[in-house]
Amino acid sequence: MDFNMKKLASDAGIFFTRAVQFTEEKFGQAEKTELDAHFENLLARADSTKNWTEKILRQTEVLLQPNPSARVEEFLYEKLDRKVPSRVTNGELLAQYMTEAANELGPETPYGKTLIKVGETEKCLGAAERDFIHSASINFLTPLRNFLEGDWRTISKERRILQNRRLDLDACKARLKKAKAAEAKAAAEQELRVAQTEFDRQAEVTRLLLEGISSTHVNHLRCLQEFVESQATYYAQCYRHMLDLQKQLGSTQGVIFPGTFVGNTEPASSPLSSASLATAAATIPVVPTVAGIPATGEAAISLDDVAPPASGTRKARVLYDYEAADSSELALLADELITVYSLPGMDPDWLIGERGNRKGKVPVTYLELLS
Repeated sequence: MDFNMKKLASDAGIFFTRAVQFTEEKFGQAEKTELDAHFENLLARADSTKNWTEKILRQTEVLLQPNPSARVEEFLYEKLDRKVPSRVTNGELLAQYMTEAANELGPETPYGKTLIKVGETEKCLGAAERDFIHSASINFLTPLRNFLEGDWRTISKERRILQNRRLDLDACKARLKKAKAAEAKAAAEQELRVAQTEFDRQAEVTRLLLEGISSTHVNHLRCLQEFVESQATYYAQCYRHMLDLQKQLGSTQGVIFPGTFVGNTEPASSPLSSASLATAAATIPVVPTVAGIPATGEAAISLDDVAPPASGTRKARVLYDYEAADSSELALLADELITVYSLPGMDPDWLIGERGNRKGKVPVTYLELLS
């Protein structure tokens, strides 16, 4: 107990001396040992690395999980060393709702069939998102978090020790200046030598840790490259899934909305005479057939016989590759320029496209109209 009391008194004395030295430095009443410029640069770089790593980590967590309540829940599970439960992604939840809606509204109806197709794609998007989140968490977030919770804590601890050693050193210097008697000066000089040795040793330890920040940057660079690869893979998968869905919906559009492409097969009035039919044929605009279905009362019309309208044509740049579903459509290559125009009675989602001597229907969603 006596030993503990002496140690407690000694620690209290050291703490008081450091507090006095620190306070006098703040008021400009005591000298302060300055670190060299290189050491100060190492400290500044370390602080900057820590601050930006925290910001990047937090914002990446927001990117991967926008829901703050879910992030708090995952944080608590990690602190309790428990496995975070599997969570359904928004895309997967949307896919579930679409599938249930299709089953209830009629899976054989045009709307129900489309809901099922879109739901299947949303499920694929949700699975791709889950894989991306898992990969980014392991390859990017975990290394950043390990730095903050491991290396940085060690650096901070050694910096606090260095600060205390520096306060002890400057306190010894102040006592030496105030010493008058020879014995007091000798004791102060001995304390100063010990304090200087401990300060130099701690400064070297801290310097080595700060110089290790360069290795941290190299490690974080590698992790960042892996994050980019994961993100590129994720977006590429999403693009392919949506492109496939777009093609599916485009190729079935004529089946889903047949009234848009073909004439009404039921007569709207009494039968016309031969003269009336001749007059009507001369005045009604030529409408190209779609999906091989001819217009009412007429044989299938070849697109090669269709002339551009009097209103003129426009240029369009192709945004994505498009594979023609049948001979009535025009296959497209990304970034190529084609001539497009519309004809009376055409579905607004389609245009007639021309490239050289080739003509065919093209989906508007694949084009950027230029002029």
